[in-house]
Amino acid sequence: MGDVDQQAIRQVLGGDRDAYRVLMERHFATIFRVTFRITGNEQDAEEAAQEAFLRAYNKLPEFRHNSGFGTWVYRIAMNCALNLVERRSREASWNAAPLQTEYGAEKFASESQRGPEQALLDGEAVHLRERAMRQLTPMERTAFVLRHMEDQPIGDIAAALGVPANSAKQAVFRAVGKLRRALRVENGTMELPAKEMR
Repeated sequence: MGDVDQQAIRQVLGGDRDAYRVLMERHFATIFRVTFRITGNEQDAEEAAQEAFLRAYNKLPEFRHNSGFGTWVYRIAMNCALNLVERRSREASWNAAPLQTEYGAEKFASESQRGPEQALLDGEAVHLRERAMRQLTPMERTAFVLRHMEDQPIGDIAAALGVPANSAKQAVFRAVGKLRRALRVENGTMELPAKEMR
């Protein structure tokens, strides 16, 4: 863990609440990125990220320094985002439309030198991918995002989901299978990453 994080934690535990801002500023972009990818929209990503930092603040006295603060709050954020997605899936009235931000859809499409035809094709690909992702269960979506978008090892995904490693692998496998079927088009298939399970 970096000296800046350690110093900020010592200050917070010593009673300086404002020092927590240093930790938030250093880690918020990473935390928001993962919560956005799991929740699929900016509003929920913001809510999950804020909840993660609040939980981390409240549990800071329990923080063990054998791992970095960023890694610790990242795991908390994964759980917060997954819980929020599960809660939303139970709320019949919730129908938030995914937003395109620097953390989302446009990362998959190159913005440079795009003509109108390419922009149309990129927009259609984004739409198909978002629709396919909505067909996944919260566990499958989270497992897929953490494995193929966040490059997390299966052990960390299993810990975040609270399941055995084999169940996490199966969730990733099911998600990839569902996405491949959903993204199949007449002239071929949009390829998904074939990442080795580790």
